[in-house]
Amino acid sequence: MGATPQVAGYRQLSADEVALIEEIKVKAAEVGALVERVQAATGLVDGRAAAIAKTELQTGFMWLVRSVAKPTSF
Repeated sequence: MGATPQVAGYRQLSADEVALIEEIKVKAAEVGALVERVQAATGLVDGRAAAIAKTELQTGFMWLVRSVAKPTSF
């Protein structure tokens, strides 16, 4: 088995960093499923507010992953 391929702009991550990112991704998927359930509750929720929440949560999870991955490029 060869070396793990590296993504351009990212440093080689440790096993602990990969595990932490995976944990973040799992939690993001759980939150994403909740957002979908909220958005599906037609008539019960403000759709615009739910859409804004979805965008902000996606942004937050992206930054959380970047805080661990510490990419070296733009």
